[in-house]
Amino acid sequence: MIQSAEQLTPRLGLRTACDILGLPRSSVYRTRHPKPSLPRAAGPRPKPSQVRALSAGERQQVLDTLNSQRFVDCAPRQVYATLLDQGRYLCSPSTMYRILAEKSEIRERRNQLCHPAYAKPELLATAPNQVWSWDITKLLGPAKWTYYYLYVMLDIFSRYVVGWLLAERQTSLLAQDLIRESCLRQHIQPEQLTIHADHGGPMIAKPVALLMADLSVTKTHSRPHVSNDNPFSEAQFKTLKYRPDYPGRFGSPMDARAWARDFFAWYNHEHRHSGIGYMTPAAVHFGQASHLFAQRQQVLQAAYFAHPERFVKGLPTPPALPSAVWINPPKVGMASAGAEPKNAGVDTQDLH
Repeated sequence: MIQSAEQLTPRLGLRTACDILGLPRSSVYRTRHPKPSLPRAAGPRPKPSQVRALSAGERQQVLDTLNSQRFVDCAPRQVYATLLDQGRYLCSPSTMYRILAEKSEIRERRNQLCHPAYAKPELLATAPNQVWSWDITKLLGPAKWTYYYLYVMLDIFSRYVVGWLLAERQTSLLAQDLIRESCLRQHIQPEQLTIHADHGGPMIAKPVALLMADLSVTKTHSRPHVSNDNPFSEAQFKTLKYRPDYPGRFGSPMDARAWARDFFAWYNHEHRHSGIGYMTPAAVHFGQASHLFAQRQQVLQAAYFAHPERFVKGLPTPPALPSAVWINPPKVGMASAGAEPKNAGVDTQDLH
């Protein structure tokens, strides 16, 4: 095409010939006057050195200064300002950052606090009064910033509330009263029971630990900031505060105590808990669950034989009763990883 343009140029002119052929004139000019080709150097072209760049010795001096004992915990801008006050100038703060980045030292320069590795509590209950969980929740008082504190001790196997008290403060003395009275009421024997709690003040208080040692009760604690380590108490508090008749605020400690007394009577003796085969906590705690399970099976069997066509999956069975309840079940091994408690019985009484 360029040759055709060259042939037409003497007669029509270069502009007209390029317009007819749809060819840019620059292509013709490049063909007429080609640039001499230079041999390419092997490898990437070396980066030219900057006149303003620090020498290797100066860069090493900056790095040694930043990593010195005096400045190792300081930010580059603080080092820069300190050196200026002493009449020294090494380089700008941005250059300090670039030198540190080349050595992969752009990070938090101060020594960081290393938290200890807390062991995950793994607790198993196969019967009532083997593992209890306890916690404290706030109940709103009549005015802003007023609270009442509800202490609740729960058997994780049966979900039975073995003891509770309501007070206007959190103290280790009240926690001792709750533990002591609950153990006496349930006839706890030495080495029989483990009591699990979080890291609240009353839970880790020394008097509480000494009391458990005197009672030969094992104590365990949740890991800090891990709510899943105390799931049964947390779930029980949610059931409490989501009750339709929960008032939100209580006018006095007497009002709160009266409401709690009615609630725990309902919870232990009337509430059908999904985690224990929809039995009441009292039925599981006091060994009535097996009898009720057999009774439910007879009712379902009679209904099945009366109208088998209504049961497309065959003979129905009642919800199963758990045989084991875990707090943090091991990943490999024992069954009933998510099982829940069973059992309840007598009314719990609050301690004043």
